[in-house]
Amino acid sequence: MTGTNSSIGQAPSFYLSGIPGCEDVQHFISIPFCVFYLIGIVGNCTVLHIIHTDKSLHEPMYYFLAMLSLTDMGMCISTLPTVLRTFWFDAKEIEMNTCEAQMYFIHTFSLMESAVLLAMAFDRYVAICDPLRYSSKLTPQRIVYIGVFIVIRCSTVLPVVLVRIPTFSFCHSPVLSHSFCLHQYVIQLACSDISFNVLYGLFVVAFYWGVDSLGIFLSYALILCSVLHIASRGGKLKALSTCVSHICAVLILYVPMIGLSLVYRFAKHSSPTIHITMADIYLLVPPVLNPVIYSIKTKQIHQGFLGILLSKRIGLAQT
Repeated sequence: MTGTNSSIGQAPSFYLSGIPGCEDVQHFISIPFCVFYLIGIVGNCTVLHIIHTDKSLHEPMYYFLAMLSLTDMGMCISTLPTVLRTFWFDAKEIEMNTCEAQMYFIHTFSLMESAVLLAMAFDRYVAICDPLRYSSKLTPQRIVYIGVFIVIRCSTVLPVVLVRIPTFSFCHSPVLSHSFCLHQYVIQLACSDISFNVLYGLFVVAFYWGVDSLGIFLSYALILCSVLHIASRGGKLKALSTCVSHICAVLILYVPMIGLSLVYRFAKHSSPTIHITMADIYLLVPPVLNPVIYSIKTKQIHQGFLGILLSKRIGLAQT
């Protein structure tokens, strides 16, 4: 491979390996990836369209759902170009600048997704624990402030470590065992001192993911306490049913994220297939499943999906 580092020096580019050992069938492997990306992008676009066109959905809960769909689309689009390029055209080389940009968007949108889920947990807390002041607490203006705060909070944290990567010396093979760039795997190829990047990464995990997960946990602890004080069993079930979609969204983000972190920390020398599978699940499953979950569990979104499908069927029948 041209441009491969044979000695210590600056790495002008990296090489994406896709799925090692499956080079002969990578065109077939690309089919499920394309299906997942198609479901993720079309599904989240449909959710955004339903919320935008249905005036009855212009409420805090659905504004936050729109934010979640936008971050899901961001996660999809961040990895889509290199994944398809690797599997379809066997174009595996990626420039340092392009790799850095991809790392920035992947990790930024991941942090945003976690922050949006925290905001959605707060929304459920207010709706269930203080319903009379729900509209006054979560006004459109405050929701805009929350959205802007999430963007600023998550978009400014990564440049601190990413600007250091071009200064590193790389003496290992510049081959990444993924079809996209992730910070924790890129710095493993460096021969320079990466302790700052490692410690800063731990800080981000603790301060961002840790704070968000703690906030979500506390929100649901307070929700549970409030629900237990509801007299009727039907009232309890109705209150909890409004949280099912959000709980599923939290689980499908945090479980793969925790799994990927554990594999990276404690199973560095395990099969590359395990690392690749965990990373793909972490980045693909939330964007694919979130619109599916909300279309099934949320009545208004479900009706919106049915309305779009029925209108298309009627249009086809009339042509």
